[in-house]
Amino acid sequence: MVTAITSWGRSGLSDWLIQRFSALVLATYTLVVLGFLILHPQLTYAEWSGFYSQLWMRVFSLLVLVSTVAHGWIGLWGVLTDYVTSRMIGSSALLLRMIALLIYALISVTFLVWGVEILWGFK
Repeated sequence: MVTAITSWGRSGLSDWLIQRFSALVLATYTLVVLGFLILHPQLTYAEWSGFYSQLWMRVFSLLVLVSTVAHGWIGLWGVLTDYVTSRMIGSSALLLRMIALLIYALISVTFLVWGVEILWGFK
C-alpha cells in the first residue's frame, strides 16, 4: 500500500478534475498563441510585446503557469506512487518519492516566481 503523504487529503476525483482543467487551460493557451502567430506572419517585437502587455493575456499566462505546476505535480505524484514503491525498490521508496517531489517543488516555485516577475515585473 502506498502512503498518500503528498496528496494533501484530496481525493482521486479532485486530482483528476484539476489535471483535466489544467490540460484544458494549457491547450487553450497553445491555441491562442498559435492563432496569434498565424494571424501575424510578419510579427514584430512591438506586436508581441503589446499582445503580452494586455491584462487578460497576463492573467491567462499566470493561470497557465499555475496550471503547469499543478498538472506536473499530480502527474509526477501519480507516476512516483505507481512505480517507486516499497515492493519494487524497498524501504527507501518513500524517501526517494519525497526527494523527487521536493526537487519538483523547488523547481516549480522558482518557475512561478520567475514567471510572475516576467509577467508583472516593473520595467
